[in-house]
Amino acid sequence: MCNRLIDFVAIRDKTGRISFAPIQGETAKAVLTADEIEHLNTVSFKSSHGKITRRSSAAVRVLWTLGGKWKFLGSLVWLIPKPLRDLAYWIVAKNRYRLFGKRDFCRLPTPEEQARFLS
Repeated sequence: MCNRLIDFVAIRDKTGRISFAPIQGETAKAVLTADEIEHLNTVSFKSSHGKITRRSSAAVRVLWTLGGKWKFLGSLVWLIPKPLRDLAYWIVAKNRYRLFGKRDFCRLPTPEEQARFLS
């Protein structure tokens, strides 16, 4: 699901405002705690202001950043109380392989996308 999420965002983020960082990289080590790195099971989003959000809130912030119809969809999702949003997020995350399949590998970024992948 992670690879598909990156594909989804990379295709739709025409302005290149969203970057991606592998959990094993230096960027994640600088932003996340050691426990979060070891047990990370969620999307994390760091805004340009340095605020980090996780789970459904991070997903909504990604939609807002994409703009257009995605921003509108994110606003609708934001209206759902956070406990319900996070419950739905947890259900999808728990069943991600059954819902989206599992790949043995992740694709490499294209040369145009390379700058968006942080170390």
